[in-house]
Amino acid sequence: MKFAFLLYEGVEPIDLAAIGVISMAKRVVPELSYLTVAIDGGLQRLSNGLRVAPDFAFGDCPEVDAIIIPGGPGWPTASEDGAIRSFLQRRSGSATLVSVCTGAMILAAAGLLDGRVATTKCEVRAPEPSPLAVLAHEHPEVDARKALVVDTGTIITGGGVSLCIDAILHVLATRIGPDEAAEVARIIEYTHAWQANKARLPTLA
Repeated sequence: MKFAFLLYEGVEPIDLAAIGVISMAKRVVPELSYLTVAIDGGLQRLSNGLRVAPDFAFGDCPEVDAIIIPGGPGWPTASEDGAIRSFLQRRSGSATLVSVCTGAMILAAAGLLDGRVATTKCEVRAPEPSPLAVLAHEHPEVDARKALVVDTGTIITGGGVSLCIDAILHVLATRIGPDEAAEVARIIEYTHAWQANKARLPTLA
């Protein structure tokens, strides 16, 4: 299974944990692979100033099985970027789209969550509005729910920030196998955290 991780200006670095899970998962499922992709080949500055070089631009990105759309304070600008929206719309037919945190807002802006149940980041520090509330208000055609993961088959939306780990474990459990996902959780020392998160938040389909 091949993953692509979308990069854009203002991605939250903690969302890179999604790549970290896949990297560690290769020890359990060696055939897994991943790449990074952005509008062009230029360095992408994350929200903390860290600059990351994508492997591919939109125009030369190979076919993948899943595209991970991260969140971060850059999501409003990314949501308005026609190139990003078009890339996701084109790939939605061939790849599973997996948003983590406020990456769901980008999918919503592209019209890809219309008529679907979806989740996104909930917890914030006042006076910042909850992205889940923003999703419900600005995209009434989306059934916004507080959840750990929402899996609608071709599109998966995950909860906020560190729950990006849970979203990727869910992908591994449902697309590769539950035993493999459990072993990945064990080797990243996340077994109990994953169980606790699944106990406190629903997984919706």
